[in-house]
Amino acid sequence: MIPQTNPPIWGDKTAMVTTEQEHTAQVAPLHVMILTGEPSGDFHAAPLIRSLNALIPGVRITGIGGPAMAGQGAELFFPIERLSAMGVIQVLRQFSTIKQVFKIVQHRLNTDRPDAVVLIDYPGFNLKIAQYIKQHIDIPVCYYIAPKVWAWNAARIKKIKAFTDHVALILPFEAAIYKKKGIDATYVGNPLVDEYPTPPILPRAQSGAPTHGKPLIGLLPGSRTSEIKNLLPVMLDAALNISQQVEDVCFHVSSGIAVNDDLIRQMVTEHPVHHACKIIPGRPGHIFQDADLVIAASGTVTLEAALCEVPTLIIYKLSALAWALGRVLIKAKYAGLPNLIMDQEVMPELLQDNANSGLVSHTVLQMLEALPPYRFQLAKVRQQLGTPGAPERTAKIILNLIRKKSG
Repeated sequence: MIPQTNPPIWGDKTAMVTTEQEHTAQVAPLHVMILTGEPSGDFHAAPLIRSLNALIPGVRITGIGGPAMAGQGAELFFPIERLSAMGVIQVLRQFSTIKQVFKIVQHRLNTDRPDAVVLIDYPGFNLKIAQYIKQHIDIPVCYYIAPKVWAWNAARIKKIKAFTDHVALILPFEAAIYKKKGIDATYVGNPLVDEYPTPPILPRAQSGAPTHGKPLIGLLPGSRTSEIKNLLPVMLDAALNISQQVEDVCFHVSSGIAVNDDLIRQMVTEHPVHHACKIIPGRPGHIFQDADLVIAASGTVTLEAALCEVPTLIIYKLSALAWALGRVLIKAKYAGLPNLIMDQEVMPELLQDNANSGLVSHTVLQMLEALPPYRFQLAKVRQQLGTPGAPERTAKIILNLIRKKSG
């Protein structure tokens, strides 16, 4: 659990300052550069920017991001739409773009020097930026939403120790890993707890009866084009199998970010089960409110489902080459974040060859017969994550780093 008290932001050097507001006024305006590389990073950057603005009104934010950061007033010098990639093959294909962006960030660091740099996920790129900063520019670096060193590429933790000043962790089991390596790190809580501070008031009966007497199943195929192409056909084929065995079942399909909406609509429209499907744009909150169960791509969305106490079947598939590489490199016991947090399978997982329509539909039918026990297990995930306030705690860490650097 997260401590309920926080140390003073400015340490002991506040003899001439009586309040935090008076002191922040002295150092404003500050300039913080935030670097993200994917929609999830952009999403988490937005509340962090709000928290920084609350601590120091007028703080200037620049960086790489997307619509969420822009919506909070950030000055973006490169859009994440041209950066997002997952897996070795996709990253190699984008090498020239990544190299170009690296030069852009270097130029900005030298011509429009920030007071601090915040790195959000996207480790392949961000750790190289952190190295450049530590070797050429004296600017504090905070890593928020750190690389998953416990899953794969554990060697990155040496770079994190060498090239960052503090790590704001969002998964509780990470704290022991970083402490063992002697890295300055703090478990700040998970930002999704702020988005879902309490489980939604659900129309489904707690006895396990389906919503409105008709089962409603959410289909969440992920946010990346490759995920959608790999997983949505499996989900739709499974949905067809389920619809042939469960009367009046309906499916809500998350279209996620707008860039994939046309692709998802086309795939759903051309599938025989389209008559039972409704496409839900944007964040999946509305699906969680209504669904009795969801089938979801492995990723952050599974933790959102856990916080809403929605029973979830996790599926994932990669190319044969990427899967073979993953078998060698990935060390995590589970694919799903809720399972990793609880160290047990509170959400069933079907991966690679097991992620087929027959096994998916069979597992879903079994889960529909026993929904309350799954909800009970998911309620424990929130207890492990602690209280809301991750963006605020991270903003205070960033300000403290700036204060220490300025003396």
